[in-house]
Amino acid sequence: MSVSASDLRGGDGRRPREVTGRVVLFCLVAFFVAVAAVNAVMIAAAVSTFGGLETQSSYQAGLAFAQETAAVAAQDALHWRVKARVSTQTGATLVEVAASDAAERPLAGLQATARLLHPTDTRADQLVVLTEQSAGQFQGRSAPLVGQWMLVVELSRDGARLFRSRNRVFLR
Repeated sequence: MSVSASDLRGGDGRRPREVTGRVVLFCLVAFFVAVAAVNAVMIAAAVSTFGGLETQSSYQAGLAFAQETAAVAAQDALHWRVKARVSTQTGATLVEVAASDAAERPLAGLQATARLLHPTDTRADQLVVLTEQSAGQFQGRSAPLVGQWMLVVELSRDGARLFRSRNRVFLR
């Protein structure tokens, strides 16, 4: 069986393109350039959208764990009832906190702070300054926010934290 020159021609009468070493090298280089370009784009997107670390030092966070455990036990022993409400108003987000003891008496003489933490971007976190409206009643405003947030409420007296709660809220 012999192959003639007419058998090597395609349907349009042209010879098929010959695969040389240069063609293989070009295809190989083009493939790796495309992979590197996609990697560069993905790395740039990842770095520009990551807002920071969850914790600055894992070692320090591990050392603080025992202190936090003791603070939680002390907080539970107080039997305080703290209710927080977050709502959106025109042009602002309103945070209201009501704190009472186990006998439902309002707690006086406390300093309150609230933070609205974005779950994925620490750059969007908001500190809400809470002012005492009456004994055990605190209120504060922040910029208008929407979406899912973590509300962290802390009550302290003379600089010592007595109460801390962390709750997920959804704002519309």
